[in-house]
Amino acid sequence: MFILTTISDLIQISPEDFSKFSAVAIEDNINEKYANKVIQKIGLCISFYDLLESSDGLIGHGTGLVNVNVKFRMIVFRPFKGEIMLGKIASGTEHGIKIGLEFFNDILIPPQMLMEKSRFDFAEQVWIWENEDGSEFFFDVGEVVRFRIESEEWHDQIPNAPDLGDETPTERRPPYSIIGSMQMGGTGPITWW
Repeated sequence: MFILTTISDLIQISPEDFSKFSAVAIEDNINEKYANKVIQKIGLCISFYDLLESSDGLIGHGTGLVNVNVKFRMIVFRPFKGEIMLGKIASGTEHGIKIGLEFFNDILIPPQMLMEKSRFDFAEQVWIWENEDGSEFFFDVGEVVRFRIESEEWHDQIPNAPDLGDETPTERRPPYSIIGSMQMGGTGPITWW
């Protein structure tokens, strides 16, 4: 679920941070730049882990910013295909069940990835699974569920074009989302098992 990723970058330290120790100023600026951001094909950056290398700082002409080339490791959220995870049901629609973690909410379980005989109840806005005995089990909002990672989707976040009035606005997709499944035994709300 979490991996360590090595990144090389140029970090700029502003004069306000000169009172801090160099390592602390570098760490603060790395966290400000990367924490809670998605890097395409890498994952969601959670936090700075450690500093591997840093160059001498060079003061930028006219700005007073100190430029430091650094190589560091970040803790990144990127679950692998087939991994079993726990999350909470955030919502249910006819398009599937949205799952949320404490720090990540772009997980979808589409209808074809639910157990057989699952259906969506439009009146109650909830998914229902009917087992072989005819008993009904509900995927209630807020329930803790176990699900399996099936795939991931990456969407480049291009800036919005100016509104010209003649085009319909396109829906913004998250930069990183996960598709999961609840088809095998043991998956679904943990109260069932």
